Amino acid sequence: MSAESKVIVGLDIGTTKVCAIVGRRNEHGKIEVLGMGKAESLGVIRGEVRNIEKTVKAINEAIEKAKQSLLKGNIKLEIHSVHVGIAGQHIKSLQHRNSISLGNTDEEISKEDVARLIKDTYKLALAPGDEIIHVLPQEYTVDDIGDVYEPIGMSGVRLSSNFHIITGNVDAIKNIYKSVDRAGLEVADLILEPLSSSDAVLTSEELEAGVCLVDIGGGTTDVAIFKNGIIRHTAVIPFGGNIITKDVEEGCNVLKNQAEALKVKFGSALADENKENEIVCIPSFHGRPPKEVSVKNLAMVIQARVEEIFESVLYEIKSSGLEKKLNAGIVITGGGSQLKHLDKLVEYVTSLDTRIGYANEHLGKTAVEEIKSPIYATGVGLVLKGFKSLEELEKINLIVNEKERKQAKEEVKQSNLLSRWFNQGKKWLYDDEDLNDF
Repeated sequence: MSAESKVIVGLDIGTTKVCAIVGRRNEHGKIEVLGMGKAESLGVIRGEVRNIEKTVKAINEAIEKAKQSLLKGNIKLEIHSVHVGIAGQHIKSLQHRNSISLGNTDEEISKEDVARLIKDTYKLALAPGDEIIHVLPQEYTVDDIGDVYEPIGMSGVRLSSNFHIITGNVDAIKNIYKSVDRAGLEVADLILEPLSSSDAVLTSEELEAGVCLVDIGGGTTDVAIFKNGIIRHTAVIPFGGNIITKDVEEGCNVLKNQAEALKVKFGSALADENKENEIVCIPSFHGRPPKEVSVKNLAMVIQARVEEIFESVLYEIKSSGLEKKLNAGIVITGGGSQLKHLDKLVEYVTSLDTRIGYANEHLGKTAVEEIKSPIYATGVGLVLKGFKSLEELEKINLIVNEKERKQAKEEVKQSNLLSRWFNQGKKWLYDDEDLNDF
């Protein structure tokens, strides 16, 4: 089945929601979202599955709603496999260099050689309890030639590369697989969520120029830094939208659901953008009078926490060594990116150009308009990643088929050659005058 005709399902198991997005790629390479379903996530804390039963229930609900959404478009589809996102405080990254011997200088470096180098890197010894999720090549070196971004076709006896390796806790990974399996589904691929989000909201120009993606989820804030089209640094900050809601709950002395509503409807990341006399009345309970909350005070509470989050982001940027090389600045996505005046505050804290990231560039015609919100960037990115994996698989199959064709041609050639030798031998045999005398 080709990439154009296949349907991919992305499953974002987040702290606040579980979202299933069903998409296919059109003839222009854009993603058409055919259906979407979401459910409240009650079994996930800071990106990690802590209650499998509740997570399974949320996955089933999201998948069922996605199917109902498909039916509205007269599409009947059974969902068997999903491309799942992984995040959480347990995610770590490290840099590693690995090499392989090629053996023959006369032969060109092939895709198989690069794949062998990557596969060999997966054997890296890790701390107990950790498992490799992604091995991401950076610059290659062929013999003494460094800073090679595309080694295929070059000649050499040794191929090396710097790798950005992303690891996760074995138990956290197993809990995701268990949850998906018990929901009657198969994990087609497990993908780091900021990598998925980057596919959805970043342009090729930004990736080349240098950019920091900040995905503000419910439980964590994920950071991914790119330069020259290559991922250079990843990090997970253990604060997200939920901690802002908790601050509002305590700072304004309101209930949790009221705090979330206040943050979403009236929240701002810059207190100075709000007037002193703006007041919001909140219904109370048990006959108590309504509570008045100052919008400026609300913004002050939110601003304090957002500044803390982005000071941590700035620390990660400095740690990457690319602070002065991010020509495309910062792109913010995720549910937390919807705060008013957030981009202005981030520019103030980091001194870097900032924009809010939407997945619109990669979306074609869609039956679900709300999918264009940054809240769903990770889910859209998971679908995009699914199609990229499918294309890579098709390329590998083409290589295999081409090899088989070459081998078959060689066998036919050898067979024809033997046949010609045999026929020539017979000719020599029967043309021999001495033999003709018999």
